[in-house]
Amino acid sequence: MSAHLSPQLREKYNRRSFPVRVGDTVKILRGEYKGVEGKVTGVNRKRQFVFVENVTMKKADGTTKPRPIHVSNIMITQLKLDDKFRQAALTRGKEAG
Repeated sequence: MSAHLSPQLREKYNRRSFPVRVGDTVKILRGEYKGVEGKVTGVNRKRQFVFVENVTMKKADGTTKPRPIHVSNIMITQLKLDDKFRQAALTRGKEAG
């Protein structure tokens, strides 16, 4: 489940999109929370939703829960690269050209 990369990351890694993971920083591009930037706190691969910190909705009983944002409505602005396999995936299959 991939999301678009920001123009700076696109230039740096020569890729248009990359899979979203918990810990990535994303910017919301559409909807009620347009312009909000925050870290990904959860990912629902089945429904293609991500959950971003401080993006919540209020329930009828007064409690809050995370608001799902569809992956097509976000842009990755910062990647969490503490996993060596993820670092290798950035360069795999993409020759500079």
